[in-house]
Amino acid sequence: PIAKPRQIMVVPELPKTRSGKIMRRLLRDVAENREVGDVTTLADSSVMDLISQGLKSGDD
Repeated sequence: PIAKPRQIMVVPELPKTRSGKIMRRLLRDVAENREVGDVTTLADSSVMDLISQGLKSGDD
């Protein structure tokens, strides 16, 4: 089977650690409507708020 995304959202920035690794776990949490876990290791934690808001506004 081929994996197909349910939704594609363009965002200005991805949640990255200071070393540049993308925090896929946080993206999964937002996509599955779970509470977002620890964001203290992110270079800019406000990115998660932008992604969450974009996901909610896309549901309308």
